[in-house]
Amino acid sequence: MHQRAFPSFFLSQLGPRFLREFYRGFLGDPEAVALVAEDGSGGIAGVVVGTHAPAGFFSRLLKRRFVGFALASLLAVVRRPSSLPRLLRAVSYRGQVPIEVRGALLSSICVDPDGQGSGFGTQLIRAFEREVDRQSGHAYLVTDRSDNEAANAFYQRNGWTLAGAYTTAEGRAMNCYTYTTSEDSTHDR
Repeated sequence: MHQRAFPSFFLSQLGPRFLREFYRGFLGDPEAVALVAEDGSGGIAGVVVGTHAPAGFFSRLLKRRFVGFALASLLAVVRRPSSLPRLLRAVSYRGQVPIEVRGALLSSICVDPDGQGSGFGTQLIRAFEREVDRQSGHAYLVTDRSDNEAANAFYQRNGWTLAGAYTTAEGRAMNCYTYTTSEDSTHDR
């Protein structure tokens, strides 16, 4: 589903084996949030994953799934040698962004392209927010700023606030959004 929803994104280009390791890493971790939206027939319509403690989670993820990631990464680099520098930077990623943020990290939200516009994304982000509300009441996410108008509009429409923008080492323009529990919230939680 991730590859179909985000065909040109870096994680998709690493292949299905890498994506399986990435998503499996959220299952069973005490700090992780992994939620699924089902369609009317019981199939998976979308998924959201994140973590309440990004730095610790990503360290544990690499330790627990090192062999799987190593094999998947090797295959990806053989297919696309130019991906190696970015892959090496990704290995050191711990949820850090050059903007002051706190709380949980929403790592990925993905809706089956056939079900987009059906409200599954909003259901997933609300479910993630409820999980965040049980802990710190704060969260953040990062998404591409350029050529990503639908995603940026989705986060803004759902009450996430643009906290700032920055450019990655690869030259990708990124937006960082934050969520904070609010008594005055105008959208249903």
